[in-house]
Amino acid sequence: MFTRNPLVPELIVTHLGASLAFWVDQLGFDIAYQRPEDGFAYLDLHGAQIMLEQYEPGAGQWLTAPLQQPFGRGINLQIDVPAVAPILQRLSQIRLPLFRDVEDAWYRAGDVEAGQRQFIVQDPDGYLVRLVERLGERPFKQA
Repeated sequence: MFTRNPLVPELIVTHLGASLAFWVDQLGFDIAYQRPEDGFAYLDLHGAQIMLEQYEPGAGQWLTAPLQQPFGRGINLQIDVPAVAPILQRLSQIRLPLFRDVEDAWYRAGDVEAGQRQFIVQDPDGYLVRLVERLGERPFKQA
């Protein structure tokens, strides 16, 4: 049986097909299930889950304001992956530019620093997606 996470973002997208090509073909998500008649897909990648719903004017979707690209201003979705290299290779093959280049970053979390290899890419509607490969933890050294 498929287990749904307690928190799953749902993104309104312009064209479900283009979004599935990005999320599934390029980032490696699986389609857990979909309702093509509703323009809806539920995706999963190693437990990271997201829902995509195609924008349909007049369909009663939960929108707080008119949609203008880029969608999702002020948010980035961080997704843990086993390795960023295979995703970077797929994105490079289609020449999709990165929003932020790959980097190793260390963030203080209490008395340790958590490391992650990360990059940011935009989906077809402009949502920022940060893919993260965990590098482990190290003691925090105050400067």
